Amino acid sequence: MKTVTTQTIRNKKKNNEIITMLTAYDYPTAAILDEAGIDIILVGDSLGMVILGYENTTEVTIEDMLHHVKAVSRGSKHSLIVADLPFLTYHTGKYEAVRNAGRLVQEGKANAVKLEGGTEVIKQTKAIINAGIPVMGHIGLTPQSINQLGGYYIQGKSEEKAKKLLEDAMALEEAGAFAIVLECIPTELARLITEKVEIPTIGIGAGSDCDGQVLVTNDILNLYSNMVPKFVKQYANLQDEIMKATSNYIRDVEQKAFPSKEHVFHIKQDVIDSIYGGGKKS
Repeated sequence: MKTVTTQTIRNKKKNNEIITMLTAYDYPTAAILDEAGIDIILVGDSLGMVILGYENTTEVTIEDMLHHVKAVSRGSKHSLIVADLPFLTYHTGKYEAVRNAGRLVQEGKANAVKLEGGTEVIKQTKAIINAGIPVMGHIGLTPQSINQLGGYYIQGKSEEKAKKLLEDAMALEEAGAFAIVLECIPTELARLITEKVEIPTIGIGAGSDCDGQVLVTNDILNLYSNMVPKFVKQYANLQDEIMKATSNYIRDVEQKAFPSKEHVFHIKQDVIDSIYGGGKKS
């Protein structure tokens, strides 16, 4: 299996090949996704909600991200690892943006970083790229701006806002981003943006005409039941399976059905007798 690079992702669009992307936040999940052949593993700041139990992604810190990026990088051998820059780690200026992006790459072993926003983060995007770190853009619904947006709503439905998203995408391409995530925008707008930019678009709630798709792994496996967006397709129901397994374990332990003979180890009886002074005298 060949190692996926940012150039691999660019070439996929040129060759009309679809890009696959899922999230991972730990070593075993990353190892499974990597072996399955996923192109990109995103260590998203969504970990704040689906792993750490935060109310939203604005609570995620750079230290949170580093902890999980390190685990994922140890589990992935071939997939491209992209790490989110969390809230307020790049908004305050180019220096902080480069420093925090550098930590995710140098300490966390990520291959690239992702930051939310369009024209308003172009300076930071260019600075990070100039430092030798690949950047994936993210426009449309940007969860770090949830307080400003007022909720998780479809973006770009009006002519003015649709034009703004197209401008954002083109600005990110010009700045040097190697790909752009389009989140929760009308499929027609996603198709237009995908046609207008030469870099790949990766959709989440943006229809099937993007160059690739991304979802939160916990969503497709039904491991996070607080909110299942309309655009999510569930491929397994691990929540029910884990609940069933746990209930069966509790039952077996309480009824002493576990551990049974095949789950225990033995030593010779004379060793036990010796410990308790029950052995025969010579």
